[in-house]
Amino acid sequence: MEQKQYKIEIKASIEKVFDYMLGLSSKKTYEQWTSVFNPASTFEGSWEKGSGILFIGTNENGNREGMISRIIKNIPNQLVSVQHYGILEGEKEILEGTQVDQWAGGMENYSFEKNGNKTIVTVEVDVTGEFSEHFDSTYPKALQKLKEIVEAE
Repeated sequence: MEQKQYKIEIKASIEKVFDYMLGLSSKKTYEQWTSVFNPASTFEGSWEKGSGILFIGTNENGNREGMISRIIKNIPNQLVSVQHYGILEGEKEILEGTQVDQWAGGMENYSFEKNGNKTIVTVEVDVTGEFSEHFDSTYPKALQKLKEIVEAE
């Protein structure tokens, strides 16, 4: 696995960016920016430290699929650290085997830094080689969409 990093500067307070990115006040803000990855993207669970969370979308056949994860850290308006440890296929949770082994334990970290009246969001994500190009093309687009959503309101 390699670690990728993506950054964006958003003209808004850390509190607002944190809220919109995680969909705390309205899950719709999370679903809007993550729709770049999957049009049906959503989450089930909690962003609280120690909580389980599912990151879900639908595949080309309309079936639910996604990542099974846990929140390792949540320091409000500073850092959220997510560890992925399984996959979801329909209602089936897959926690071991070749599908999971290549990336199990992978981390995804969101950090937030104040820069005057702006917020710098940094995403660090562990990816396997086969997804490297995909993340390089989609994560910047997703963060740009987050910026548009936050700055529009």
